[in-house]
Amino acid sequence: MINRRILSDIETALDQFPAVALLGPRQAGKTTLAHFITSRHTHSLYLDLERPSDLAKLVDQELFLSRHTDRLIVLDEIQRKPDLFPVLRSLIDDNRRSGRFLLLGSASPQLLRQASESLAGRISFNELAPFDMSEVQPRQDAVAHFWLRGGYPLSWLAKSDAASLAWRESFIITHLERDIPAFGIRVAGPTLRRFWQMLAHLHGQTWNASRLAAGFGVSAPTVQHYLEILEATYMVRRLPPLQTNLGKRLVKSTKVYLRDSGLLHALLQIPNLDGLFGHPVVGPSWEGWVLEQIALLLSPQWTLSFYRTATGAEIDIVAERGRRRIGFEIKFSSAPALSKGFWSAMDDLQIEQAYVVAPVKVGYPMAKKVDVLPAVDLAKRCRLL
Repeated sequence: MINRRILSDIETALDQFPAVALLGPRQAGKTTLAHFITSRHTHSLYLDLERPSDLAKLVDQELFLSRHTDRLIVLDEIQRKPDLFPVLRSLIDDNRRSGRFLLLGSASPQLLRQASESLAGRISFNELAPFDMSEVQPRQDAVAHFWLRGGYPLSWLAKSDAASLAWRESFIITHLERDIPAFGIRVAGPTLRRFWQMLAHLHGQTWNASRLAAGFGVSAPTVQHYLEILEATYMVRRLPPLQTNLGKRLVKSTKVYLRDSGLLHALLQIPNLDGLFGHPVVGPSWEGWVLEQIALLLSPQWTLSFYRTATGAEIDIVAERGRRRIGFEIKFSSAPALSKGFWSAMDDLQIEQAYVVAPVKVGYPMAKKVDVLPAVDLAKRCRLL
């Protein structure tokens, strides 16, 4: 098993809260991690709520669960039984001890709302994303393959690029035809797939609902709804613009990225590294992949945004924590060069330190407070911030 960074957080939460939720997209490794956790607990019970035999045990939910008050009970695919949340609250209030329930689910707005309302003060929420650099620990020559395939375990561990692509294409179909309808979302699969593919072509650009709606033939609120569906199911990340009062005209639209680079490449029908390096999306894809790694590797205390003014001052990622500001500029070049706008942004924001993340083999200082950083060193650098 590839060690997951979140494991220690889950174990700590189980020591502190009666219920712990482990949320994330399908096939990110939630069930594998849950089985590993239960193997370390002497008394545990695992129920898969997609399995009829396990569902049958919950015909009388309160009666069955109350018989196992001394066990860690794992409820997988919890979104299948939203009526369980009030029962769990009652059982927890009757016997409030830590580590009673581990809830696994693919996040949806409905699931998060019901769990938050029913189990407020009793539950810890945790997100399990696909693999990141610290978990895979690829060698320098394997970084590009990790970027190509993305972080979903079965995609990364596939025997060939062709097998990886086939898995990702199947995942996309399943997500559209099975997962999203299971969340109670009524949008036709082919419609949402076409929207998803349009987003892939606009990967890394600022969000303009009206322009996209005109090209898609629907209203701006409709495409906004489609975007929110993909964001709620961990397929899309929105990067907001930096909110700061500098007396400058700032870009106010968010930037939109597909979270997993492997799914981006599958939607664009990019089969291998040769196809990727020759594709117009190679630069934005690299930018989005680096952004996702930084978002996963930095501690949650950091907030991420981008900075861009009407006069061209720009930094791809501004990470803030209290009064600290760290900048990340992302370049798909073996000899990255920085524009005048970058240096203006450094002065505008009083950036403490900036890193230019590029596909180079060895890092080096570019200027005072600006270092070129190989992607392979991202995990180590983010741990030190």
